[in-house]
Amino acid sequence: MRGWLCSVALLLASPAAFAEYTFQISNNTDSKIVAVHVSEDGNTWGEFNIGSGIAAGATATMQWDDSTDESSCEWSFMATFADGSESEAVDFDFCEDELVIEFN
Repeated sequence: MRGWLCSVALLLASPAAFAEYTFQISNNTDSKIVAVHVSEDGNTWGEFNIGSGIAAGATATMQWDDSTDESSCEWSFMATFADGSESEAVDFDFCEDELVIEFN
């Protein structure tokens, strides 16, 4: 498994100001992102709905499902790429304003 770098580049709407929690994922790699995995506890992982994927060089706006409204602010993210490799898991605090997720 090749280790892709992941840095923070996640634009998040302020939870106090908006009912919908949206953010952006930027794919700054040469490979399409085919899956994004998320975990609240770092042990149990679920797949975030990214539709048909995020093309290399593209940025996509994502929206949290209403079922996560009562969850904690801290989540881990990991990407799976078209070539089968995965990024390192990276932790994010969604209660902070103006965060950004970038896969490099």
